[in-house]
Amino acid sequence: MKDITDQIAENELIVVGRLVDASNATLQAHLKGSDPKIKVIYKPVAGERPLWDFEDGNLAHREYAAFLISDRAGFDLVPHTVLREGPFGFGMVQQWIEIDESVDVVEYGQSDNSQLRSLALFDAIINNTDRKFGHLLLDRNGKLRACDHGVCFHQEDKLRTVLWQFSDLNFSPQECKLIDQVEALNLEDLLSNLLTKLEIAAIRVRIRDLKLSMKFPLPSDQWPAVPWPPV
Repeated sequence: MKDITDQIAENELIVVGRLVDASNATLQAHLKGSDPKIKVIYKPVAGERPLWDFEDGNLAHREYAAFLISDRAGFDLVPHTVLREGPFGFGMVQQWIEIDESVDVVEYGQSDNSQLRSLALFDAIINNTDRKFGHLLLDRNGKLRACDHGVCFHQEDKLRTVLWQFSDLNFSPQECKLIDQVEALNLEDLLSNLLTKLEIAAIRVRIRDLKLSMKFPLPSDQWPAVPWPPV
């Protein structure tokens, strides 16, 4: 039997609805023939809104790049993600996470949970310009995952996040290990079809700076440090 990654990549997508609050076309679907039924999020490139500071038609590629780093470096934060064709054209398809509805995500997102620390580090590495509370996906087992990574990896420092509670704290040994694991990746081969050479080089620079400081970054005073709206 095919594993979930293969099914997300190969099974026919059956679109059942749209997330109306999303700024880009974000469709909920399930995979035909999957048992039990596997739900996914499908973001066709044709539904991406142009942004002044990111290349047109490239947000899905950035979502996939974020998954690759999360997966290959051991963060295990981004749900299974692929790039593929769908009923509305080529786009990003990502495993749907059933969240624990009893959790107040804003309250949780302001805590000192160790999984949030890993996510804050991940965002610093990928230069996330839009980390909101609504992007935190905490399942019923207490496992944290995160979504919406289309506006990451810009070559200029643009970190905007709601997870500033760890600013200026020293990295733990495990966090240092995660940084080393990203550094050990062949980012040029892994991401060459997804990001520009300058954007890949900027990841190396951010890793270098994090290893020099050995601390979580502080908010910038040169641009808004928190996305709006924060949820």
